[in-house]
Amino acid sequence: MSNQSLSKSSLLQKVFSDSKNYPYGFSRSGDFSISESRALSDYGCLIAALVDGHISPSDDEDFAYLNVAHGRIEPENTAQRAWIKYQKRINRPKTGSIYGTKKTQSNNVDDELVSDIDDIDINLDD
Repeated sequence: MSNQSLSKSSLLQKVFSDSKNYPYGFSRSGDFSISESRALSDYGCLIAALVDGHISPSDDEDFAYLNVAHGRIEPENTAQRAWIKYQKRINRPKTGSIYGTKKTQSNNVDDELVSDIDDIDINLDD
């Protein structure tokens, strides 16, 4: 999309979604309240375009979204709070399983030990 086709009004008409992190939508994720998921859907495209530099802020509200996104001021409305919460959720470290990610190889290890032992020549007469 070129910058000429982006305007605040067109961005506010688009529904923001994140199919990678929230494939079933914000409202079905359990991470956001109803009002937060609605605010993300309504204002997310605008805030993302402002943060990414695709459009320039045109009024105090836009500057406030930018300042909140960059951590300069505390969020004051639902859309700002939802954006901060969304950023924290998608940028949190991935948790690992205490069981690891690979399948166990219990039989392979035993077979290797047995074959190693068979290859050893032990001379007890020395």
